[in-house]
Amino acid sequence: MKIAVIGQSLFGQEVYTELKKDGHTIVGVFTIPDKDGKADPLATEAEKDGVAVFKFPRWRVKGQAIPEVVNQYKATGAELNVLPFCSQFIPMEVIDHPKHGSIIYHPSLLPRHRGASAINWTLIHGDKKGGFTVFWADEGLDTGPILLKRECDVEPNDTVNTIYKRFLFPEGVKGTVEAVRLIAEGKAPKITQPLEGATYECIQKKDNAKIDWNQPAEALHNWIRGNDKVPGAWAEVDGQKVTFYGSSLLDSGSTASGQPLEIPGASRPGIVTKAGLVLFGNDGKTLLVKNLQFEDGKMIAAGQYFSSGSSAAVELTEEEKAFAEQMRAVWQSILSNVTQIEDSTDFFKSGATSMDVVRLVEEVKLRASNCQLQNEDIYMNTTFQDFIQMCVRKLRGEDGEEELVVDYVEKDINNMTIKMPHQLFINGEFVDSEGGKTYKTINPTDGSVICEVSLSQISDVDKAVAAAKDAFEEGEWGKMNPRDRGRLIYKLADLMEQHQEELATIEAIDSGAVYTLALKTHVGMSIQTFRYFAGWCDKIQGSTIPINQARPNRNLTFTKKEPIGVCAIVIPWNYPLMMLAWKTAACLAAGNTIVLKPAQVTPLTALKFAELAARAGLPKGVINILPGSGVLVGQRMCDHPDVRKLGFTGSTEIGKHIMRSCAVSNVKKVSLELGGKSPLIIFSDCDMDKAVRMGMSSVFFNKGENCIAAGRLFLEDTIHDQFVAKVVEEVKKMKIGDPLDRSTDHGPQNHKAHLDKLVEYCQTGIKEGATLICGGKQVERPGFFFEPTVFTDVQDHMYMAKEESFGPVMIISKFKGNEVDDVLKRANATEYGLASGVFTRDISKALYVSERLNAGTVFVNTYNKTDVAAPFGGFKQSGFGKDLGQEALNEYLKTKAVTIEY
Repeated sequence: MKIAVIGQSLFGQEVYTELKKDGHTIVGVFTIPDKDGKADPLATEAEKDGVAVFKFPRWRVKGQAIPEVVNQYKATGAELNVLPFCSQFIPMEVIDHPKHGSIIYHPSLLPRHRGASAINWTLIHGDKKGGFTVFWADEGLDTGPILLKRECDVEPNDTVNTIYKRFLFPEGVKGTVEAVRLIAEGKAPKITQPLEGATYECIQKKDNAKIDWNQPAEALHNWIRGNDKVPGAWAEVDGQKVTFYGSSLLDSGSTASGQPLEIPGASRPGIVTKAGLVLFGNDGKTLLVKNLQFEDGKMIAAGQYFSSGSSAAVELTEEEKAFAEQMRAVWQSILSNVTQIEDSTDFFKSGATSMDVVRLVEEVKLRASNCQLQNEDIYMNTTFQDFIQMCVRKLRGEDGEEELVVDYVEKDINNMTIKMPHQLFINGEFVDSEGGKTYKTINPTDGSVICEVSLSQISDVDKAVAAAKDAFEEGEWGKMNPRDRGRLIYKLADLMEQHQEELATIEAIDSGAVYTLALKTHVGMSIQTFRYFAGWCDKIQGSTIPINQARPNRNLTFTKKEPIGVCAIVIPWNYPLMMLAWKTAACLAAGNTIVLKPAQVTPLTALKFAELAARAGLPKGVINILPGSGVLVGQRMCDHPDVRKLGFTGSTEIGKHIMRSCAVSNVKKVSLELGGKSPLIIFSDCDMDKAVRMGMSSVFFNKGENCIAAGRLFLEDTIHDQFVAKVVEEVKKMKIGDPLDRSTDHGPQNHKAHLDKLVEYCQTGIKEGATLICGGKQVERPGFFFEPTVFTDVQDHMYMAKEESFGPVMIISKFKGNEVDDVLKRANATEYGLASGVFTRDISKALYVSERLNAGTVFVNTYNKTDVAAPFGGFKQSGFGKDLGQEALNEYLKTKAVTIEY
C-alpha cells in the first residue's frame, strides 16, 4: 500500500522502518518542525531514505484546514494514513481522504483513558491491566472504531517510562504494523467502542501534577509513578518546588531510620534514609522515593537530600583531562546548536532529549568501558562540569554512592596489615546478627582467637533471602545486560587480584592453609574462576529445534536459558574461598542472586569477598554472606520457599539431609559435591619418581583436606616396597609448621574436632591390623597439627579401606600386575565416585583403566590437576551436578521451550 506516516518520535521512526520492511511504499512523512536545529528522529530516518518529508508547524488555523497544507498532503496519493504518535491536530479533510482512511495508535485499552495522558492515568488509577489500541480515526477524541487491542500486566512499581519501554513501545510498533497488514489483506475489523467504561482525563501538565498528601500510601505511589518522568509529581519542600521520581511501595512491616524531612500537608514528616525518602500515606503505610529534582533542574538521589552539593570538586589527572576533552567533543556533536561547550553548559537547557541521554550513556561506554552510567546519572548531572566530575568519580570508584561501612578487625601479620570484616553481609551492608550474637573463630596454627564473628539467626536468613529476591526481581541485576554483568564480575576478579596477598593471609590464619599454596590455589584459582565465568555471561544461549509440523500450519520451537532466581550456597572449610568461587562465579554469570553460608569455622575470606564484591559495584542484594551453623542457617536455606536452588559441598551424610529437606520444602534444584574415597592405581611400568611425587601430592596436598585426595593407593606388588621407601624418605623431609613461613610444607589441620577424628581414624586402622609405617599421631606443639601418615597392608574389609580420612593419611594396598580387572573391581568397590587416577607408561592400559574407573574425574599420570574450564563433580554417593567449565552454568539455569505456530 501507499502510506503516509503522520507523527513523530522514535516510536514513529520504528513504525516507519517496519512498514518499509513489510513492503509498503511510504509516499510521505509528515512530522514536526526541527527543534533547536535538530530534526525529529522520524524525519531523520525518512530523509536518509530519500522519502518526501513535510514539516508543517500546523495543519489548521482557527479550526479551519490550511488549503496549501492539505493540497501538499493529497499530492502524495496516500491510500492509508498511519498516525503512530502525533501531537498535532490533523483536519478531517486529511483523515478521511485516503482510500482506507486513517488509523491511530493509542497507549491505553480504549474506551478507558481517552486523551493525551493515557499512560499516566493508567498508572494513577492503579489499573492492573494496561496496553494499547489501534483504532480508526473519526471526528471524536479517541472514539473511533477499534481495529486491534493488546494488553499487558501493570507491575506494582511501573512508571510511565518502564511500561512504555517494556510493552507499549516494542509491542505497539508490532501492533501498528500488524494493523496495516490486516488492512492490506482486507481483514481489518471496525468494532464500535462501547460507552460503558469510557473515561476521559485531562492532559497531565506540571501545574496539575501537585501531590495531594491526604491520601493512602498506594494512591500517593500511583500519583508519583503515574507522573514519572513527565510531567513529574511535585510538592513544596523547604520553600521550593521539588519533583519526586522512582516511587515504590514498602512492606507494611518495614521500619525506617534516618533524618526527618518536613513536608507541608503530609500526615507526618518524611524520613531521609540511605535508600531514599520514605513517605507516609494517611493510612500510616509507606512508600519510598529514590530521586528528587529541584526547580533549577538539578536531580539528586533522595537519600542525599541533606548532603547534596557538599562534595568538593576532584582535581583531574592528565589522563582524566584527556577523557574530559573527548566527552566535550561528544557533547558538541549532540548539542550541534550550541557554539561552544563550556563547563556551565546545561545538557537539557541546550535542547537535549531523552534519546540524547541514551546516546551519551553509550558514548561514555565506548570511551571508558568501566564507567557504567545509568540514564539517571545524566539527569542528576546536567552541566558539563558536573557530568565530568561524576564520570571521573565513577572511574576512580569514588562516585558518591553510599559509602560501604566496614567495622574491620585489623591485624599486623605476614608483613602487612590485614583488614577483616566480621559481621553478616546482607543487602549490601555489613550488619550485626539478630540479637547481636557472635562466636569466636580460631587460628588453627596456635589455637588463638582471631576475632568474634556475627552468628546468623533464622531471621537473618529471611532478610538475606528477601534482599536477594528483590535484587533479582526488581533490582538492576535482574535487568542488567549480560555483557555489563560480565564486566562487573571481571572487575571483582581484578579487585581480588589486587588483594590476593591479604586474602591468602586471611585464608592461612583462618583455615591453616600454607600461605604459598593459598596464594597460588585457594586465591589464585578463585580469581581465575571469576574471570573465566565473566566471559560466559554474554554467551549463554538456547537452541532452535525442528519439530513435527501439524500441516498446513508451520511451527518453530526454540529454547531459552534463564536464571533460576535466589540461590543458596553452602560451602566447606577445606578451601573456603575457592569453594565459594567455584559455585558463586557460575551462579552470578547465569544472572542469579546468592545467599551463601561459609563453613562456621572459616568465615573470614567469604566476608572479605563480600566487601570486594560491593566495592566492585555489584548491586545490593546480589551477594549475601551468612556465617553460622548448618543446623540453623543451612536448614533455613533448605526450607525457605523463595530459595529455588541450593548448591552444597560437604559430607555425604549432610548432602542426603539437604536433598531431603529441599524436596519437602519446594522441590528446589540441588547440586551436591560430597565425600570421596578416590582410588589411585600405580602400575610397575610407571615413571617411579613422578608417581612418588604425584602420589604424595594426591594424599598430602592441602594437608589432606582435599575432596579428591587419593583415599587409597593400589600399588603393583613388584614396586610396593620401593615406592613406600621413597615416600617415607620424602615424608621425613617435610617441614611441619607455621603456614605463613614460606618454607613450610605442611600446616595445621583446620580445627580441633577434625584433628581428633584423624587420631581416632588411625587408631582404628591399627586395631584392624593395618601396618603404620610413619606418623599417625598429633604433633606435640600448640595448634592442630597432625603428622603426615602412611599405612600399608590395608585389606579391603578394613574401615580405612572404605572411608575417607580427609587428612594426611596415605592408605596403601597391593595388587598383582596380571590382575587388572581385579584391581579395578576393588577400586570401584566403594559408594563414592568423585575422582580416581592411574600411573602407567602403557597408553592402552591407561585408556582401559580410565574407561572402567567409575568416577567423575580420572587423572592419568598426574593428579589434582583441576582447571576452571574442566567440569568437576562426582558419581554415586559423591553427589551430582558440576562445578567449573561450561557445564557448571547448567546448575544455575533453567531451560524454557517456546513453540510458535505461524
